[in-house]
Amino acid sequence: MPEFTHIEGDAVRMVDVTGKDEVARRARAAGRIYLRPETLRAIAEGTVIKGNVLATARVAAILAVKDTSRIIPMCHPIPIGAVRVEFEQADEWIDTTVEVVTTGRTGVEMEALVGVSTALLTIWDMVKSAEKDEQGQYPVTRIEGIRVVEKVKGVSGAQA
Repeated sequence: MPEFTHIEGDAVRMVDVTGKDEVARRARAAGRIYLRPETLRAIAEGTVIKGNVLATARVAAILAVKDTSRIIPMCHPIPIGAVRVEFEQADEWIDTTVEVVTTGRTGVEMEALVGVSTALLTIWDMVKSAEKDEQGQYPVTRIEGIRVVEKVKGVSGAQA
C-alpha cells in the first residue's frame, strides 16, 4: 500500500521539509482545451471581445503558480525562479504547457499543474459567450489531459 506523506491518522499535515537540501528543480505540466473552430479563429485573429486570450491566460498561469500554496492546502510556499507558459493552437484545440523552475526543498509539479489548469480555465472564461449553444450549454468546449509531463530534481537537469 502506498505511503501518504500528508496523512497522519485521521488528520492531514504539511510535510516537514526543513531537513532536506535545497536543490534545483523543474516541472512541466500540460493540458488541452477543445473549442469551436470559429472561436479558435477569433483567438488567432485577436478579435475576441474580452481581449487577448492567450496573453491573459499566460498572466493568469504565472499568478496561479505564485499562489499555489494558498490554493492547495498542504503545498509549501516556495521561491519561484521562473515560469514559462507556451500555447500550441490547432484546428480543434489549444495545448498549454507550463514549466516552473525553483531551487528549494520540495518540487514544483503542483505549481505547474495549477498554472496549466488556470490558463485553460482563463481561456474558457474569455470565450465562453462564443462557446455556448442556444440552450446555454457547452457542447464542444472541454478541458482534458491535465498532467505532469516531466519532473526533474538536481542541478544538471533542473536548470532550464
